[in-house]
Amino acid sequence: MVSYVAYLRKDAGSDYGVEFPDLPGCVSAGHTLDEARAMAAEALAGHVAFLTEDGLPVPPPSTLDALKDDPHRGDAVAILVDLDPNLLKADRINVMIPRHLLGRIDAVSGGNRSRFLVEAAEQKLAG
Repeated sequence: MVSYVAYLRKDAGSDYGVEFPDLPGCVSAGHTLDEARAMAAEALAGHVAFLTEDGLPVPPPSTLDALKDDPHRGDAVAILVDLDPNLLKADRINVMIPRHLLGRIDAVSGGNRSRFLVEAAEQKLAG
């Protein structure tokens, strides 16, 4: 499995923040260390998926040794995050939703209930 170096930071009074030096713009955060690591894995898989879908090159991961003197690291701790393409695979499920709520979802979802429910869940889980 391919692993990317991530920089993990925690300032007083804040969540754990994660960024990937090889993938500018790929950032994540979590309330706990475990949550930050899980969210970082999802962000990494999503970022690579978007690059691939857009036909853009996916940079190869740097090694920890290559980044040991990176001035952007600052006081961050370097960790390895596995690139797991299975994180973005979708599963078909059955859910029970009251009809009145389903009607409201249909009215604003543009005909894609699944996308609406996924986006709503991501917003709710983000905090």
